[in-house]
Amino acid sequence: MSNKEILVTGGAGYIGAVLVPELIGDGHRVTVLDAFLYGTDPDTDPIVHERCQRRRGDIRDFDYVDSALQEGGFHTIIHLAAISNDPSSELDPEVTRSVNLEAVEHLMHSAKRHGVKRFLYASSASVYGVKETENVTEDLPLDPITIYAECKAKGEATLNSLVDDSFVGVSVRSATVCGYSPRLRLDLTINLLTDQGLTDGRICVFGGAQMRPNVHVRDLSAFYRTLIDAPADKISGKAFNVSRENASVMSLAEMIRNELDPSLPIDTVPSNDPRSYHLCADAAREQLGFEPQRDLVTAVKELRDAYDAGQVSDSRSTVYRNVAWMKAHPDVWRIVAKQAS
Repeated sequence: MSNKEILVTGGAGYIGAVLVPELIGDGHRVTVLDAFLYGTDPDTDPIVHERCQRRRGDIRDFDYVDSALQEGGFHTIIHLAAISNDPSSELDPEVTRSVNLEAVEHLMHSAKRHGVKRFLYASSASVYGVKETENVTEDLPLDPITIYAECKAKGEATLNSLVDDSFVGVSVRSATVCGYSPRLRLDLTINLLTDQGLTDGRICVFGGAQMRPNVHVRDLSAFYRTLIDAPADKISGKAFNVSRENASVMSLAEMIRNELDPSLPIDTVPSNDPRSYHLCADAAREQLGFEPQRDLVTAVKELRDAYDAGQVSDSRSTVYRNVAWMKAHPDVWRIVAKQAS
């Protein structure tokens, strides 16, 4: 059923810039609540449309969040806003906890208090930690090894404690995302290696044996859209893995080389990164009928086409790399933003 009022926190980010236009295309009315960092502008991002309202705000500003929820009459919240990965989160653990846990817990409680019916929470596959099992399924215990993963796991627990007949909550444990977005990130495995091939004429792999699950950004967007209308009894209080394919970092580099230019050299550098995941996404298919539609080479082709079309003006810019941008603008993301619009 369309025509719902939906709030997307972090809606101007990498995933949101794909998801929001698709939600509007489905007939929903969307409000984007975002701090609009990384070079984005609320006057143009992620989309100008009569059914899209853009609000510049910081989820750490609890009064602002409460006011937005009171005014919005939202049916669904899709919570994407976060300090977005392990390396970013390590820059300032205190800020990470304030954004990825304290603000999230407040948002969840406030959502229920203001009559929101459905809360879709962007968790992460990193909540599992390092598993030796062949396939990581949703019923395995969580063993987060980073502050980012720890906050995501605690957010899931908070959401599950709030669900009842009137408040549906579901956690999305996504694989590493890839593919072109209007708010592109080039610090994600496939995107990063593709950029190296296109920009540097060679690909550099740290380690290479680590397994990485991957999913196309449009498939992840499709999964969130599925959850908006999925039967409550099939999703509430649950978590779902979302992944298209598991592959070693080296095999990803070889796939990218073969698509771009088989003569591209691949350099290898030793790595002490212990993270290796082999994510099983059977539950989403078996319980919700969801199947990712895009293979990983599609992401590579889209990125190449975007570069060829001039849609990526300067791929070395920090706006495409969260850690680099955060290091260059430390005061911006550490300060709680007050209501600006």
